[in-house]
Amino acid sequence: MKLYNLKDNQEQVSFSQAVRQGLGRQQGLFYPTELPKFDDMDALLELGFVERSSQILSAVIGDELSPEKIAEMVSTAFQFPAPIVSVTDDIYALELFHGPTLAFKDFGGRFMAQSLAAVSNGEKITILTATSGDTGAAVAHAFLGMENIEVVILYPKGKISPLQEKLFCTLGENIRTVAINGTFDDCQALVKQAFDDQALRQDIGLNSANSINISRLLAQTCYYFEAVAQIAKEKRNDVVFSVPSGNFGDLTAGLFAKAMGLPVKRFIAATNANDTVPRYLETGEWTPNKTVATISNAMDVSQPNNWPRIEELCRLQGWDLSSIVSGSVSDEETAETVKQLSAIDYLSEPHGAIAFRLLEENLQAGETGVFLCTAHPAKFKEVVDEILASDIPLPAPLAKHAKLPLLSVELDNDFSQLVTLLRS
Repeated sequence: MKLYNLKDNQEQVSFSQAVRQGLGRQQGLFYPTELPKFDDMDALLELGFVERSSQILSAVIGDELSPEKIAEMVSTAFQFPAPIVSVTDDIYALELFHGPTLAFKDFGGRFMAQSLAAVSNGEKITILTATSGDTGAAVAHAFLGMENIEVVILYPKGKISPLQEKLFCTLGENIRTVAINGTFDDCQALVKQAFDDQALRQDIGLNSANSINISRLLAQTCYYFEAVAQIAKEKRNDVVFSVPSGNFGDLTAGLFAKAMGLPVKRFIAATNANDTVPRYLETGEWTPNKTVATISNAMDVSQPNNWPRIEELCRLQGWDLSSIVSGSVSDEETAETVKQLSAIDYLSEPHGAIAFRLLEENLQAGETGVFLCTAHPAKFKEVVDEILASDIPLPAPLAKHAKLPLLSVELDNDFSQLVTLLRS
C-alpha cells in the first residue's frame, strides 16, 4: 500500500510508515494512491464480519502484512458485533457501541493498536491524541499496558460528559490524560503543533491515534460493509447512511467503502450547531465559526480534520460534493428527537438522534435508511436522563470506572507547557 501527503504529494509512504508517522510534512494527511474495487459484492457480503473485514483490509494494505497476520489483527480487534436494529419500517440503527468502551471508536482504536504493534519493531512510541469524548476512551483501552507505548490524551476541560471522562482518565499505567483549558479545536491544534516540532517528534517517537491515522479510518470502513450485509438483498441498492459528524473521520470511512464498491446510494453528514461543513456545501466558502458547546459534545468541532480526505476522494472518484447531503440540528431539536425515538421504544443518545432526525427528513420513498449510533446512551447519562426524566442504568464498564478517581492533570492552552509534560 502506498499513500501520499495531501499537502505535499511528493511525500509518499508505505502503510507501515503512515501508521508510525500519523501525519506527513506540513501537517498533511496521508491518502491512499489507490483503493481496491470488489466486483463480487454479494459474495463478500455473505462472509462473516471478521472474515470479510480481514479480506477487505488485506486487499487495501497489500503485501506489507500477510493475510494471516491481518486476519489475526482483525480477530483480536473486532471481538464484538455491529448489529443493525429496526427502528421504523424503513430506518435501521447501526449500533456501534458494543465494544469495551461503548463507542464506535473501539473498532478503529483497537485495529490501530494492532497495526502499530505489528510495524513498530519494538521502538518506543508516544501516542499523542486529542479527543472530544469517545476517541480518548477507545485509544486508552486499546493501548493500555502495551510495552514501549506511552499514550497522552488531550481533552477540553469541562466539555465532555463526566462518564466519558471517567472511562479513560482513571486508568493510569502507560495512559496519561490532560484536561486543556480550551476547546477540542484547541486540543487538536496543540497536537498538530507537536507534530510540527521535528526534534520533539524524533525524541519521543511521536504518533497520533486520531482519525488522522489511516489505520483507524481503514478499520472503520468495515462496519459499513457489515451494515449492508444485514440488509435484505433486494434493498441493498437503495441504502442511505446518516453519519453523526464532528471530525468527519466516520464519513470518510463510509465514502472509502463506497469507493471500494459497497452499494451506497448516498450519505448524509449530520452535524450540530458546529455547522462548518453544511454551510460550506451550501455557499462554497470555508468559514469556521468559534466552536460552540452542545449536548452532542463529541461533534463539537468547527474545523474538521478529515475534510481534505473527503474532497480528495470525491475529486478522484468524480463525485460532486453536492451529492453529500448535510444539515445541522440544534440542541432543542436534538432533545425532541431523543424523545421521539424513546416514544417508539428506541433509546438513543444525542449524536445518534441528530443522525436519525436528518435521515428521517431526507429519506425518499423506496430507500432504506441507516443511522449510526456511535455511543451507548449511558455514556451521556446526565443529558439523556434530563431529556427523558429517566435513570438509565450504567453498563458494567461504566459502573466500574464511575467509582474511580480522576488521574488527569490540567494545562492551559499553551504549547510550551505541553512540551514540558511530553518530555517529562
